[in-house]
Amino acid sequence: MNDALVLSAGGLWAAWEAGAWSVLCKRFHPDLIVGASAGSWNGWALAGGASAEELVQRWLDPRSSQIMTFRLHRTGVLDGAPLFETARELFDTYRPQMPFALTIVELPSLRSHIVPGDKVTWKHLAAACAIPLGFPPVEIDGRFYVDGGLRGGLPLWAAETLGARRALALNVLSTPGFRLLQSMMIGKRASTALEVTRVEPSRRLGSIRDAVVWNASNVERWIELGRRDASSITM
Repeated sequence: MNDALVLSAGGLWAAWEAGAWSVLCKRFHPDLIVGASAGSWNGWALAGGASAEELVQRWLDPRSSQIMTFRLHRTGVLDGAPLFETARELFDTYRPQMPFALTIVELPSLRSHIVPGDKVTWKHLAAACAIPLGFPPVEIDGRFYVDGGLRGGLPLWAAETLGARRALALNVLSTPGFRLLQSMMIGKRASTALEVTRVEPSRRLGSIRDAVVWNASNVERWIELGRRDASSITM
């Protein structure tokens, strides 16, 4: 297994990944797709046969606005019901047609886990995007899990663990602040043996609020920026 597509966490900013992939899919054909958080949902759809344009349209669908619904509860401020509903819909719509994996983090140990496509359930899809202090943790087989992006926003380590030698990484968490946060979490790292081509936004995507509150004009702007950024990549 040589070539992996690795998709970062990033909340609604992951719409940028859809735009970038609509260009890169013509030039890159992965053997494996790995994603964290919102990137895992993008990856699940792509591994399940969604076209690049279908992925773009999913982000443009106003129903995406319902996923992050504010509701105060004992573990955070986001209602888990819309997250679960969307995770179920994704699970029912797609099944991996190629190797796929997502990452989640176990509580309270903060241990990172790789979940391969044939083991993924709708609960794993929900846990993969269960932002800590936002959504409630997701219970799976008596253990609790949250967003894989907590320990590694760009799961290159998981792609390498699964046998990738090269990776095309679409990373929206590229600002200095996010780089510092990831270094503080001391997540797993890929070795220098993994050959990585990174594609990142050429402009700041917006505020944290923009990443959690769906806005059609923002999504359209991010998708178009993703297309422009990917067009400048030589592969």
